[in-house]
Amino acid sequence: MALHLQTLTELAAGLANREFTSVELTEVLLARIAEHNDTLNTFVTVTTDAALAAAARADDALAAGKGGVLNGLPIIHKDIFCTRGIKTSCGSKMLDNFISPYDATVVERMAAAGAVILGKSNMDEFAMGSSNETSYIGPVRNPWNLECSPGGSSGGSSAAVAARIAPAATGTDTGGSIRQPAALTGTVGIKPTYGRVSRYGMIAFASSLDQAGVITRSAEDAARLLGVMAGFDERDSTSIDKPVPDYVASLGDSIKGLRVGIVRQHFDQGLDDECGARVKDAIAVLESLGATTVEVDLPNLDLSVPTYYVVAPAECSSNLSRFDGVRFGHRAENAVDLLDLYCRSRGEGFGDEVKRRIMTGTYVLSAGYYDAYYLKAQKVRQLIADDFKNAFADVDVIAGPTTPTPAFKLGEKVDDPILMYLNDIYTIGANLAGLPAMSVPCGFVDDLPVGLHLVGAHFAEATLLRCAHQYQQQTDWHTACPAAFR
Repeated sequence: MALHLQTLTELAAGLANREFTSVELTEVLLARIAEHNDTLNTFVTVTTDAALAAAARADDALAAGKGGVLNGLPIIHKDIFCTRGIKTSCGSKMLDNFISPYDATVVERMAAAGAVILGKSNMDEFAMGSSNETSYIGPVRNPWNLECSPGGSSGGSSAAVAARIAPAATGTDTGGSIRQPAALTGTVGIKPTYGRVSRYGMIAFASSLDQAGVITRSAEDAARLLGVMAGFDERDSTSIDKPVPDYVASLGDSIKGLRVGIVRQHFDQGLDDECGARVKDAIAVLESLGATTVEVDLPNLDLSVPTYYVVAPAECSSNLSRFDGVRFGHRAENAVDLLDLYCRSRGEGFGDEVKRRIMTGTYVLSAGYYDAYYLKAQKVRQLIADDFKNAFADVDVIAGPTTPTPAFKLGEKVDDPILMYLNDIYTIGANLAGLPAMSVPCGFVDDLPVGLHLVGAHFAEATLLRCAHQYQQQTDWHTACPAAFR
């Protein structure tokens, strides 16, 4: 099999057996980037020289019988993770000239395990978007249909993995920004429990919601990467000091007796009928493997979108106040005074969606509106978290659709923020409750991929990965590759 078609796990075995070298593999993928990036616009930065140098070091380590669990394996980092000596732009003009002086913990741990970084992936500006259309360098295109969005905000990562430009990529998920693009591109995306993976060096959008994760081609690949990324980090005050299990070791365990919750509200109006049918077919496969289904109720689920779009903009307003044209990032020229510098730097540096969310967040935090909006949203957030807690008293996993429709056309929703926000209706709840969740390919509608959404209790990543892996042993949706990129 051609190298670019192999999964991360298959590539690891090939490297270990000396079937090819990391340099050879890296050269193949860099050639594919050169061939396809103009079409897909998946990269902000391609690190050709650094990647080849890292691959050469990995080959030396392999020859000496040394190296970490990712030794010689090429990956991509979402351009929201700080990378020493490499531009970290967050898809924004505001940071288009920012070269990070340090590595994020996720980058650091991947490098220590021997991973080869091919570059930084395109994304919605400051992770604010569901279509990858808010990026300063333009939208990413979906490999399954170039007229369609790959989802967002981790659209560059998902499109690159789907197009076989890289076997895996990192992403971040604030309201569905790993899982939604994974569903729309036919890839696997997992968001772990809040606090399971360090946020140090991950540029903040909404600090109580953001969580790093991965986009891969299989649950097995995701388990391998998550095991490297996860773990306590004293530099992150929200990091949780809890042992990390061996996610790969438990993948082969049976799911017989697994209790799968089916949320009634997930299959109400708003879900495309064909998407719903593919998801129900996937759940039937889980039942054939011995899982049992239980109907669960999440009565406050309908409030997740309005709750999120109060809490997230409020935190965004606070986090993005640091970008003022003074210390780093874009600075307006010929400012007449400090206020003019602030106003024009932020006005020129931020895009429309970021400005919209900053203004919304500032409003809900302002005197006279804090109690009416922000405080009330936090109370509803707790109700949503309690609903999930009650549900997990009866089930092990909650299953449903990842998105209400397959991939939509670029430009179709960009002028209607509310319609765009509703694309995350099934994913936002897990972020509000801090729960692990993932999307797994489960079929096609009109030649576009559909995702099965799995949510687990806190720190139940191993259960989610096992469930997804066992499903993928019975199906081949995750092996499908867009015809133009085979």
